Amino acid sequence: MTEHFTVPEAAQYMNTTVRFVRRLIAERRIAFHHLGRHVRLKREDVDAFIDAGRVEAVRGAA
Repeated sequence: MTEHFTVPEAAQYMNTTVRFVRRLIAERRIAFHHLGRHVRLKREDVDAFIDAGRVEAVRGAA
């Protein structure tokens, strides 16, 4: 079964603020679901957003 986060839960999981998560949703930068008036984010979508911002280390660049 897929785990869904509320906005405050997603913010805590991402170690950021609720305001930042709401801005991501408003700008459509992260996938989300509307359940009536409620917003839910799938854990997989939050993880995908985090992974998309990952910068790989470069060896021997110095």
